[in-house]
Amino acid sequence: MQSAYVNYTIKNAIGIIEFYTPHHNSLPSTILSQLTTAIDNASADESCAVIILKSAGEKTFCSGASFDELIAIETTEQGLQFFSGFANVINAMRKCPKFIIGCVQGKAVGGGVGLASACDYTVATKYAAVKLSELAVGIGPFVVGPAVERKIGTSAAYELAIDATNFRTADWAKQKGLFIEIFENKEEMEQFAMQFANNLSTQSPAAMAEIKKAFWSNTEHWDELLMQRAAISGRLVLSSFTKEFINQFKAKN
Repeated sequence: MQSAYVNYTIKNAIGIIEFYTPHHNSLPSTILSQLTTAIDNASADESCAVIILKSAGEKTFCSGASFDELIAIETTEQGLQFFSGFANVINAMRKCPKFIIGCVQGKAVGGGVGLASACDYTVATKYAAVKLSELAVGIGPFVVGPAVERKIGTSAAYELAIDATNFRTADWAKQKGLFIEIFENKEEMEQFAMQFANNLSTQSPAAMAEIKKAFWSNTEHWDELLMQRAAISGRLVLSSFTKEFINQFKAKN
């Protein structure tokens, strides 16, 4: 089985960040940290004009938090440290002066929906169903919530947060504004993303940075807010409800 990784490469002024973990592209703390570093590196890279964020594989874009790490959390401090990883990634994405094009080839769960929402322009395949599963685990989409709500609105985000067991289709996500375009397969999606990124790479870097800054206005408080949200998740993850749910889930899979 291939080892987990985050790769950052440059192709014709396009920075491509790809991540992978063996467990359905889940997000352990090491991958969260590497994603933050990759986004920061791309932000500072003068040879990079636009970024594509994607994951490896076909069926799952990202399954969210790593259950192996969640079950190992024993203190509120450890909980805060783990969930702050999601906060760091989202804050790195919103502060990045370059447009981030998200490619969602398959299911996005929990933190995966957060990643898709924090991108500036997200495309997907018809297989990219979405779900915020946190409530079913005994926590909530606290850290990713602001990014999701900003992208699809309070009503749709609340719907996802409350119904934590059922997926919404890629068409639903497009109707709500999460996805811009939906494609038949991963190849068509990535071809479009590259063509779109190539076009953007010829535009004014200063203008693109100012546009992004303008459309992300009123989120400057997220540095503090997302850490506060991480603390809530870090406390709730210690509950017997969460421990029992994860143990039962792992026993079935």
